[in-house]
Amino acid sequence: MATLLLHHPAFANHKTSAGHPERPDRYRTVAAALGKAPFDALVRDEAQVADLDATRYVHTNRYVDALEEARPSEGYVYLDGGDTMMEPSTWEVVLRGVGGTLQAVSKVLDGEVLNAFVACRPPGHHAGTEQAMGFCLFNNISIGARYAQEKYGLERVAIVDFDVHHGNGTQEIFYSDPSVLYASTHQMPLFPGTGAARETGVGNIFNLPLAPGDGGAELREAFENKILPALDTFRPELIIVSAGFDAHERDPLGSLRMTADDFAWATRELMRSAEKNCQGRLVSVLEGGYDLQGLADSVSAHVGELLRG
Repeated sequence: MATLLLHHPAFANHKTSAGHPERPDRYRTVAAALGKAPFDALVRDEAQVADLDATRYVHTNRYVDALEEARPSEGYVYLDGGDTMMEPSTWEVVLRGVGGTLQAVSKVLDGEVLNAFVACRPPGHHAGTEQAMGFCLFNNISIGARYAQEKYGLERVAIVDFDVHHGNGTQEIFYSDPSVLYASTHQMPLFPGTGAARETGVGNIFNLPLAPGDGGAELREAFENKILPALDTFRPELIIVSAGFDAHERDPLGSLRMTADDFAWATRELMRSAEKNCQGRLVSVLEGGYDLQGLADSVSAHVGELLRG
């Protein structure tokens, strides 16, 4: 079966302030990497603008309405002290991120493709039920997980996050919900300061913090000793990946030492888990990754493994 790529040129439209790491070139870099011959077999579709109500699967009405009201007609609106911002094009962009995620979930669960990658920006895993932060406005993967449960009746969805930053928003959303497993490898200490191993929710949260300087060996240990066994015990009906590539050794926002080969290995292991537990059904959504060469290499490795499905 095929691998689906959800993309749209509008993902390059969300502009950030000068010097901001979450910049339009991130999308252009990913699009260029996946436009090369090794990826000709991808099924490509454009991410649609989601209905705003889809965001309410995980975000409160108060938050969604306030965010919509804050949309600027010109200039910037800063949402969390400066790092997270909106400008006039942002609203369409973030709703396409949600829309692409929902399309990916639908196509995978309808059996039209085996797996999918959503090449969106900005990222989403720091956005909580009522908070924008860390460049994130809507929590794409959390919305996708809840959509899978509400529309398709799934009882168990697993989210695995290998971004260098802990997905505090995702954890907060599902902290008391045993129907969603959240497992994360991330650097600690580092923004946002959450993700200690003792944060376990109702037994559904698995945090595997890594120390500055850790690399592929420590990533493999976390997966083999904790994350993969937890997935086998949980037996998810869908795996969603928070695919952040800022744990790459080149990335300026972290101090981990991952390489593209490490992300390829993690992808293969998650695909094996999906094949074992949920007929191979896996959706991956882009999160971080701020060194353009590291991002291109890592996305290529990740999507290359998805294609080998």
